[in-house]
Amino acid sequence: MKKYLKNYMWVILFVIFSTGSYFIGFKPGLVIYSNFEEFFIEMISFIPFIFIIIGLFDVWVPKEMLEKHIGRESGVKGIFLVILLAMLQAGPLYGAFPVAYILSKKGASVRNIFIYLGAFSSMKLPMLGIEIGYLGIKFTILRTLISLPLFICIGFMMEKIVGSEFKVEEVKA
Repeated sequence: MKKYLKNYMWVILFVIFSTGSYFIGFKPGLVIYSNFEEFFIEMISFIPFIFIIIGLFDVWVPKEMLEKHIGRESGVKGIFLVILLAMLQAGPLYGAFPVAYILSKKGASVRNIFIYLGAFSSMKLPMLGIEIGYLGIKFTILRTLISLPLFICIGFMMEKIVGSEFKVEEVKA
């Protein structure tokens, strides 16, 4: 019982804080709960689709093919493919982590996984379209031309720091 209580302490504190805020009319607490509710509903509606797509990707894409195209020896072609994969996806950043895990499990290089995460965070086509609408095409192109080489450099640096044999371990509950 103590283990479960310790693991869920933050959840318990959040529920107590939210309930207390409701009863005493504490505005910041009500705003926090409202934001939580909005993000929770978004996440619950988005996560099942991510897991279905990830499951299909895991089953349909052979490990050998993925290792060949975005593995350790993939070079510039692998970098291009993970950037393209990241650009064609949509959704919030937490949707990229299950994909990164599957890429890691299937033999993608550490470098390409970090490049994928960086490109996903700032280069998705739907997001670029919105950015062009609000900030203009010059700004979007300039930001992309600055951030893309940075993500590629970060990918190479992370591969050097964590090692090319780095593997993500599954968490056992």
